[in-house]
Amino acid sequence: MRVELAKSAGFCFGVNRAVDMIYSMLDRGERVCTLGPIIHNPQVIDDLRSRGVVIVERPEDVPPGCRLVIRTHGVERDVVERLDGMNVDYCDATCPFVKKIHRTVTENSDENTVVIIAGDTAHPEVQGIRSYCLGKSLVFKNEAELDEIISKSKEFDGKKLIFVAQTTFNTVVWEKCLKKIKKHYTNALIFDTICNATNERQEEAVRLACECDAMIIVGGRQSSNTAKLKAVCENCCPTYLIETASELKNIDLGRYGRVGVTAGASTPAAIIKEVLSTMTENTNANTNENIIQAEEVETTSNAEDMDFKEMIEESLKNMSTDQKVCGTVTAISPSEIQVDIGRKQTGYVPVEEYSADPAADPTQELKVGDQINLIIMKTNDQEGTIMLSKKRYDAQGAWDRIEAYKESGETVTGTVSDVVKGGIIVIVDGVRIFVPASLATASRGDSLEDLLKQKIELKIIEVKTERNRKKAVGSVRAVLREQRKAAEEAFWAQAEEGQVYQGKVKSMTNYGAFVDIGGVDGMVHISELSWQRIKHPSDVLEIGQEIEVYIKSLDKENKKISLGYKRAEDNPWEILRRDYPVDSIIESEIVGMTTFGAFATVIPGIDGLIHISQIANKHISKPQDVLKIGEKVNVKITAIDFDKHRVSLSIRALLDDDIEIEEEEAPVAEEAPAAEEAPAAEEAPVAEEAPVAEEAPAVEEAPAVEEAPAAEEAPAAEEAPAEDAE
Repeated sequence: MRVELAKSAGFCFGVNRAVDMIYSMLDRGERVCTLGPIIHNPQVIDDLRSRGVVIVERPEDVPPGCRLVIRTHGVERDVVERLDGMNVDYCDATCPFVKKIHRTVTENSDENTVVIIAGDTAHPEVQGIRSYCLGKSLVFKNEAELDEIISKSKEFDGKKLIFVAQTTFNTVVWEKCLKKIKKHYTNALIFDTICNATNERQEEAVRLACECDAMIIVGGRQSSNTAKLKAVCENCCPTYLIETASELKNIDLGRYGRVGVTAGASTPAAIIKEVLSTMTENTNANTNENIIQAEEVETTSNAEDMDFKEMIEESLKNMSTDQKVCGTVTAISPSEIQVDIGRKQTGYVPVEEYSADPAADPTQELKVGDQINLIIMKTNDQEGTIMLSKKRYDAQGAWDRIEAYKESGETVTGTVSDVVKGGIIVIVDGVRIFVPASLATASRGDSLEDLLKQKIELKIIEVKTERNRKKAVGSVRAVLREQRKAAEEAFWAQAEEGQVYQGKVKSMTNYGAFVDIGGVDGMVHISELSWQRIKHPSDVLEIGQEIEVYIKSLDKENKKISLGYKRAEDNPWEILRRDYPVDSIIESEIVGMTTFGAFATVIPGIDGLIHISQIANKHISKPQDVLKIGEKVNVKITAIDFDKHRVSLSIRALLDDDIEIEEEEAPVAEEAPAAEEAPAAEEAPVAEEAPVAEEAPAVEEAPAVEEAPAAEEAPAAEEAPAEDAE
């Protein structure tokens, strides 16, 4: 008797991902519970339970301190919403192909739509799919139930029809149903949502069943995937469904010349291996009995009645290249890894076939006794060796994951390995992903070189095959867009006036600077950048500079933010109040002249007026007789008006008092505004208590105050008081 094991037997990608997720959590010491059985395999569930995993039926039953894992079949939409509302710590292990169906029915259905699902009404996957339908939904599991739905077609008048299938639905039944669907509903939207792995597994099972005398299906009886394998095989030959190797004792395999073995997507490799081992033992016993009975009836056996173990060896010997196997490491050297794959030949993995990562070192990463997954590359019967590759096995599994990432829209992490013409290359699970330059950064002007050797997050947006080679395209910008949207939502949920942020200057205009404050842009008006007058934001800031800003005002309706940058403590008038009281003596620079006095800098941002009567201790006709622009002189602060922003200065107060004044001073002229943006200082007090005149504009920015009478035109002090300047 000969036994053949299907290549596709065992865990599919989605199941393997979910189980690995839980075991990884357990290895890290986390407490784990699952929302319903994680997969339909009692042996796996029992093993997880023995390690402390708890199964709950409702989100409300999650024990404190436990991390919840959603099963591979997915859950109903309201369950996820309840989990989010309860702030439960959970991981979603829903198969990416199931999540794709959720998106499909959500995006294509509305209240005027009927979604018709091929599947089992009681199955949790189907229940989850129905919850994502925005309109009415119906389910059929065979042609008869579809015919019943078709008979009620009048109820669908004016409705849009959508057809989808459970990922594990019987492919043979689906093909038959499709013919009827296309015949009766020519305008229906049909989505072939049966998982590729399921389809391949069922097709291989049918081919094997047609070639064999009997089939053994290994898997849980509650598994839809396993049940459908049995259904597609039993039309071709006697088919037996078993959960464990112990059930083989009830099956007489000795009467079959060729037996095929396959397993459901929820069946672990350990159970498959145990079944094959038990079949060896049972069949040897049955074969011996048959030989004895044959001798009693004088029937001779022939060369085909080989020992079952030899048949297993022969079957394994005929494995072709690209066959996936599991090997046990027996020796490690710098040039190769020797492995035992259960054959007489010696298996070895050349070091260059160990990993796609050139930095990987098998001498450091492996030890004797480790098990690794491999692909047969070449068999040399003369030398008794088999060359294998771990790198190619990883690549095949990686492409399955890449395709699943694309279907699920999941964000993945990779390392930028190269900057090439038109974009960058990112390594994700050993697969080279091309990211176009337009999708590699947040802005087109950003440097790609800065990304080299960096870990980045991206989404797989396209997987295609060209010239028998697979290619994948990714987008970093899609992740950044999602992150920015989430940051915006979080910002507007809590933003209030007065909040302080660390921001980054993104761009500038003539009227202000735009600052990123964590996913949201706000504008700092040019008037808010400095207490001094500036011509452009670049006088104060630089692109990319990190600054501290605060929210001045919010327009939540139009999503606009006004930011402030200058601080009250930097206000020059506050500095003046704190550091320069009246009677302070400072060195000042002459910055402007008028007929009634000179303007001099007090501190940056504030100019004061030296009235013509306070420039010298003698009468002068005009300030230019004594001073010139740019000259530095010592002055005394004689008065400050903080309300009107005026400062009065005096040179005369610092001169010797014993020098006689030629003639009585004229009344103080009114002050003009400061030379820059600050208003003119308050006028100096007059000895004769003459009225204080108003200020005139600074020389640089305002026309000379023609209205103010020049000092020489005023009548002499002893004759009449000077008139106030306008």
